[in-house]
Amino acid sequence: MVGLQQVMRSFGLALIGAMHPRMLWLSLRPFLIISVLWGCLIWLTWTPALEALSIFLTTSIFTSWIQEGLVWAGLENARAFIAPLFFVMLIIPLITISLLVLIAFSTVPAIVKNVIRQAHYQDLECKRGGGLFGSLVYTLWSALICLVLVMLTLPVWWIPPLFAVLPPLLWGWLTMRLMSYDVLAKHASTEERDLLLEKYRWSLLTMGIISGMLGAVPTFFWATSALALVLFPIVSFIALWIYSLIFVFAALWFSHFLLDALKELRQEELDKALTVQSRVVDMELPHHS
Repeated sequence: MVGLQQVMRSFGLALIGAMHPRMLWLSLRPFLIISVLWGCLIWLTWTPALEALSIFLTTSIFTSWIQEGLVWAGLENARAFIAPLFFVMLIIPLITISLLVLIAFSTVPAIVKNVIRQAHYQDLECKRGGGLFGSLVYTLWSALICLVLVMLTLPVWWIPPLFAVLPPLLWGWLTMRLMSYDVLAKHASTEERDLLLEKYRWSLLTMGIISGMLGAVPTFFWATSALALVLFPIVSFIALWIYSLIFVFAALWFSHFLLDALKELRQEELDKALTVQSRVVDMELPHHS
């Protein structure tokens, strides 16, 4: 059953589950934490950061072409918005990654605990293939890789059609890695987790990319809308909560898919063991002519 049919089934279950009051609260909690932390940081660094960016954009040989391009296009007045826009573009990936890391590390276990209470999964044995330290290391390492990729590709995010392709791919890859590990950390052994991630690699990546595409909607508005600059605090709060809700939905989606896949994997292993045992018994029984 695990395949396209199960991807769609788990999608439907996650969509319904995301509307539950407890899931809405689980999306609100990391949103509030990240909002307070980044709100304080932005408030403390906004003015010096804009001054430093303005100097960099004006004097650097790597960015002077931006100023020249605006003058050539007759948009000299738009230069005042370049530094704030660049600052927003730089912090969006950082805020998004930090939110996803917080949800993966602190919220996904609560989501899995909520899903596992359903009758369909209650007989799953906990083999604890991952622990708190392993989850922390895996989460930080994956986030670091994603952050490096973001910084390397950020200059071309504004180039069509890359702005519609790169963010979903990056968020999708990171979502797949974090959600897959944390969903299976408690209930799957290390061998089972590696087997499932290898067997359903493309299904999981597809799920991650779809989640990334959903998350790219607030990213696109946040980074390209003039209204986002004028009403930056308000727009930021709304976008962050949408991000948080999407990541909680993704956690539910991966939980239903991977827990069902784990259940089916163990059933297949049990069937194979029973088949082998039956054959051994048949070979040992005496045959009468």
